[in-house]
Amino acid sequence: MMLEKRRKPVITPDDIRADLDRFSRRAFLRGSLSLGGLAMLTGCNLSTDSGVDAALKAILRFDDKIQAKLFDPARLAQTYPASAITEPFRFNAYYPDWQVRGVPDDWRLEVAGQVTDKKAWTLDALQSLPQESQITRHICIEGWSQVGQWRGVPLAMFLRKIGADTRAKYVKFTCFDDYTTSIDMASALHPQTILALEFVGKPLTPEWGAPVRLRIPTKLGFKSAKNLRAIEVTNSFSGGYWENQGYDWFAGV
Repeated sequence: MMLEKRRKPVITPDDIRADLDRFSRRAFLRGSLSLGGLAMLTGCNLSTDSGVDAALKAILRFDDKIQAKLFDPARLAQTYPASAITEPFRFNAYYPDWQVRGVPDDWRLEVAGQVTDKKAWTLDALQSLPQESQITRHICIEGWSQVGQWRGVPLAMFLRKIGADTRAKYVKFTCFDDYTTSIDMASALHPQTILALEFVGKPLTPEWGAPVRLRIPTKLGFKSAKNLRAIEVTNSFSGGYWENQGYDWFAGV
């Protein structure tokens, strides 16, 4: 008797919204803790701004732990047919002078941290690696979402190529304008996490993240850092630009 092949579970946008809402710090504050409870949890004096900030940081750390436990490295974000691609596709971006001028001719993707091969990568070298395409939904923390098509190198493949220690806890990304974010290693190794080189069948332009961007459909859009210049494999938690201002660090399931 033939056994039916088990299908991988799929993450839908509604799943992500539901999980983020369930474990957001606001929901936790409303449903679980009074100010007195927060004081007991954090040992903080909530009569001061610093006490409230410390309490909220404790809630964010709790959020991250719960979301990490919910994360299934075999669970895929929902994919779509080409007919579902949003046109025109909306984007948010900050435009320093280099984006107006274009990508510098001497651009290299720097590699650092717990890797055996720390040579910098040219765009041609990245393009020579096997690539995969995906049509997935970009979900913005501002409340909008759109479907786009990206093609690029699976990050797991790239990490193996540079001899990354996949026992390390984090992968940090730094962009041209010094924007930073970081993700856990399990999310970095997820099969849909890619270093995107193309958007809708064309090489990335600056507004879409040229010359290479992170694309990670299992997380909110601000984690898909644009205009990359460096990747670091590390055990040191580094947060990120928005995360250090109060956004959830894990930002997905």
